[in-house]
Parts: sequence; C-alpha cells; structure tokens
Amino acid sequence: MCRIFAYLNYRVPQTRKDIFTTLVKGLQRLEYRGYDSAGVAVDGCGKDDKNSICLFKKKGKVKALDEELYKNDSLDLDMELDTHFGIAHTRWATHGEPSAVNSHPHRSDKNNEFVVIHNGIITNYKELKKYLVSKGYEFESETDTEVIPKLIKYLYDNRESNCVSFSTLVERVIQQLEGAFALVFKSIHFPGEAVVTRRGSPLLIGVRCQYKLSTDQIPIQYNSGEDIQNKNYINRVDSSNALHSVHDRMAVEFYFASDASAIIEHTNKVIYLEDDDIAAVAEGKLSLHRMNRSAGEDPVRVIQTLQMELQQIMKGNFKAFMQKEIFEQPESVFNTMRGRICFDTSTVVLGGLKDHLKEIKRCRRLIIIGCGTSFHAGVATRQILEELTELPVMVELASDFLDRTTPVYRDDVCFFISQSGETADTLMALRYCKERGALTVGVTNTVGSSISRETDCGVHINAGPEIGVASTKAYTSQFVSLIMFGLMMSEDRLSLQKRRQEIINGLRKLPELIREVLALDQKIKSIADELYQQRSLLVMGRGYHYATCLEGALKIKEITYMHSEGILAGELKHGPLALIDYHMPVIMVIMRDACYIKCHNALQQITARQGRPIILCCQDDSEISKMAYKTIELPHTVDCLQGILCVIPLQLMSFHLAVLRGYDVDCPRNLAKSVTVE
Repeated sequence: MCRIFAYLNYRVPQTRKDIFTTLVKGLQRLEYRGYDSAGVAVDGCGKDDKNSICLFKKKGKVKALDEELYKNDSLDLDMELDTHFGIAHTRWATHGEPSAVNSHPHRSDKNNEFVVIHNGIITNYKELKKYLVSKGYEFESETDTEVIPKLIKYLYDNRESNCVSFSTLVERVIQQLEGAFALVFKSIHFPGEAVVTRRGSPLLIGVRCQYKLSTDQIPIQYNSGEDIQNKNYINRVDSSNALHSVHDRMAVEFYFASDASAIIEHTNKVIYLEDDDIAAVAEGKLSLHRMNRSAGEDPVRVIQTLQMELQQIMKGNFKAFMQKEIFEQPESVFNTMRGRICFDTSTVVLGGLKDHLKEIKRCRRLIIIGCGTSFHAGVATRQILEELTELPVMVELASDFLDRTTPVYRDDVCFFISQSGETADTLMALRYCKERGALTVGVTNTVGSSISRETDCGVHINAGPEIGVASTKAYTSQFVSLIMFGLMMSEDRLSLQKRRQEIINGLRKLPELIREVLALDQKIKSIADELYQQRSLLVMGRGYHYATCLEGALKIKEITYMHSEGILAGELKHGPLALIDYHMPVIMVIMRDACYIKCHNALQQITARQGRPIILCCQDDSEISKMAYKTIELPHTVDCLQGILCVIPLQLMSFHLAVLRGYDVDCPRNLAKSVTVE
C-alpha cells in the first residue's frame, strides 16, 4: 500500500543533504509495506528559487530514487535551510501502471504550486476529473490522486479573499472527496507550512524538540455554523491552542508518517489523527481542527509515547524480516500472555475486556470478522470458543460479510481481528456493526490504530512490530489472544474446569514447544529443496487443523507465487482427490486428536493413488511414518493449541521455498502489509 513520510524543520538548520537523507531513510523504513515507485518534493534546488518546489520521482525501489537525487548537478547539497518542509512517498499501483508520472507527489500544474502525497483511494475521482477538465485543468497521470492538487488549485484560484488559509483550502478539498485517504499538502503559496488530514487511512505526527513544549494535549478547534456564515475561519491563526516550543527560538521538528516505524528513530512522541482531523503547521505551531463536533467525541488529541524501539524493526542476523519474526514467536507468544495469565491460580484477565465481561456473557452469539490471516485465526479458534463459551460462533470474511448485508443485532458481540488495525474491509464491517448496536471488540497489534480506537473494548496482542508482509507472529498471537478470551469467559463454569486447566498448562509450556519446532528448520529446508520447482502444492487437514491448512497455503502462495490450496480432508473425495497422483506434492497435518482416525482414512486414499504425502505428525507416531513420503515430527500439546505448533513448519516452508525461487520474501509482488482500500 502507498506510504507517507514528511519532515518539517522549523528554525532547526539542516543542509539539503541532511533533509534528503531524512526523507529517504523515512521511506526505507516503510519499504516492507510493498510498493512499486517512490518520489519526494522539496523546496527550490537553486540559490535563487527558494520559493519553488522540485519533484523527484522514480519507478522502482527507494534506492533508485536516492541515486537520482544526487545525479542532479543543480542541487546545492550544502545549502543550509533554517526552515523547510519536504514530503516523500512510496506508491503501490491502483490507478495506472507503475511509472514516474503516476508516482507521487502529484502536482497542481507545471509550476508545482500545490503538491500532494496520498495513501488510499478516491472513489469519485472520475466525476471530479471531468469537472476540472471542463474548467481547463490538464491531467498528466492515470491516477485518482491527481484530482486533489488540481482541486486545491481550483479553489485557490477562485478564493474569495487573499486571506484564505492553507488549512481552509484543504478543508474545502476534503469536503468534495469520497473514499479513503491520508493526505499531506505542500505549496509555494504557503512556504514552510504543512497541512495533513486523514479519513480511513492511518496518519500520525511525530514531534521532536529539545525545549519544553507548550502542551501535551492539543485541543480540537471546531467551525461553528456562525463562523462559517461569517467566514471567521478564513483568518484562523490557531496559536492560542497550538503545540509549539516555549523557548524564544521556538525551534521544533515535525514528522508525518503513515506508520510509526518511520518516525521512531527520530522521536517517540506522537499524535494519532482521527478521521477528518486537519492538522496544520504554520510558524512552527501545530494546530488541529475539524468542521463539526460529534456527540461523545474527544475534544483533544494527546501526545503519546511510543514503546517501540528501533532494534525491534531491524533484521539483526536474519536474512529477512519474515524469518526473524518466525523465530521471534516463542517471545511474542509469551508477551501476549504476560501479565494476563496467572499460572499459579489458573486465572486469566484481559484488562481491555474486563469491564465488558458481563455484557459479553449475556450475548446471544459471537461474530469474528477478519481478512486473510486474521480470518484464519478466527477459524482456528472457533471450535474451542464454542466449547468454552457455549455460544454459537460465526467466523466471517469482512468483504463477504459486507456484501451480504448480514443481519446484526444489539445482543451480538463482534470481534474485529487485524494486525495493523487499519484493514479497510474490517474497519467498514466494524462501523456497520456499531450502527446496528452490537458490542464491538478489537484484536489488534497496533496501539492507536483505527480499529483499536473505534471499538468499544479490545485486546492488544503485544506481538511487537511485524514488518514482513506475510503475517507470522501476529497470527500465533491472535490465536493465543482468542484462546485467552475463551478461558476468561469459562472461569466460573464448574463443568469446564478440567478442560480449562488442561489448556492453561498447555499455554505455560507453549513457548518452549515452539522453540522445539523451530529447531527443525534445517529439516524443513531440505524438504523445500525438493519442492521449490513444483508448480502446485496441496495442504490437507481437518478439525482444529483446517485453519492451519488455509494459513499454510496462504503463506506459500503469497511469497513463493506457487499455487497452493488448503483443503479440508473431509472434502477430499468430493473433488480434490482428482488432483492426486505421483507428481502432486501433498502436505498433510495428522495429529493425535479427535480427527486422527478420519485423517488416517484420507491418508490411505492418497497413498492408494500413488500420492507421496509429507506429513506433520506427533513424535514417535510410527504408524503414520510408515505411510509417509517424509515426516515432520512435532511435539504434542493440547488439541486446541496444536495448530500453533503445526503452522510454524508451514511458515518456515514458505520462507525457504521463496528464497530458493529467488523472490523478495518481505515484499511479495502485488501485495501490501496494511490493506487500506477495499
């Protein structure tokens, strides 16, 4: 998905080279999100044209853009700029192919009077474009984004007064936009000023200042009907309620980004913007305003302190972030449980749900909603949640849930699972359920994300930053979080105490068992050496392991580009059996649980048709081993947790297959980490 980074230094002298370095490094921190082109916009590059804006855009990686910046002989890299605002962007193509002209920043005209970077999608861009073309504005790209700089120039050209502020122009722009967006605006008419806004796409602001700041929470300013009628908002200065340095020099730096990983090396002080917030920086002062105030809305935005550390988003000794995150799972699973499970007393407390527990227990059904890997976490835990809560549990793909306009009632409890907390389909499903009065619960990995803010309550999975596009440790932490919810719900049910204790004992040993599985890495690689030239791969299981098969197949297809399919073993004879022969690779998950005999029957059907199954099985299962082409023997745990141990070999398998096939593991083609459009 497109990613945003921008940097404003106010009375903090920086050379042009320093500014370029900051912008490029910001983009490099966001490379893991997936993209196909990159660009920056900075103030005039010569000594005599400081009030102009220069654009540099390049198809391909950020490294290519970085090289392009230093090829330009007209750049005075040593020029020191006391105040400057630079913007940068990585684009993932939605409208128009990857190219320099389609990449961001987009401009209003050939003089670059207004430039914009955008994350999201504008759904009414065709209507806006048609109108602007009728007014004589010329377009040069195929993108939806280009209507935005053209629209703000149209509004500027037709302004009623020379006193109209930059933020007022932006306010008028977003009133015309439909869809999802995070936007950063820069203009030659407002040098040293920045205006940013969002709706449906994440955006946060980092603040760095060596002096004391004027406030730690910024009041929102609202436009009253009287203000609009009298046009009092046109000359809004906002200084009395703005954030700024209290030192005489007022030196301060602002960072704008779609992801905290681009900011953390500069500052841990951030402000998360809400939908339709407009943030403006002028003369080193940051102010926030909105058109209208909604009932129950928080009238301030608080400066928060990020807990993330820079080393958490570095690869260390691993070849890729995905590999690092697979091997972090003993720690990430432990962190998910830490402070929530008391193993001595067998109690589970999820602080974010504690106050709503009585209401949840009175509900008539649970609805779990997610996309991709997050959906699979719901499928993986549905069976144990139904057992522990004694409630019907629906697991829904967010896009399909919305397409069906599914009935939702006030006595439903809806869980929304998303690693980023910004997944567009899941977020829209959340708003759909809220409108119908259901209690909403977020399960996310990102503090301050849209889902974590908009749900009534929730669970932060504490997996730590996940950089690789293919989710690994977030899946296992989501899995454990939902199990803990079931344990908390069943704490007062006498008939379930033996089962609860069995699961809690399994959770206590889980990190160590994950380490045992990770020790099989070389064996898994040797199997990958035989498979990587294949064109297709089937993954089969049933019961608790159907979700494992879906998730394993997803991991393989998304980073190896090999066709893979997760198949419910009970459906084998209803069609998929036609695919089985000597040449078709098959991975089966057969563990000692309630479905063991049934899976054994499916295995016999495969071997009878010359299939050569690679089997994930329990240690010392000699009967299964005799029928397998190869086995991956795993430690045994309680049935509802076994899926965590079984999915890790498939994560490792997908990693090794991708490396052997020569692909970029962390940035698979056509995909993005945070899917903020439908």
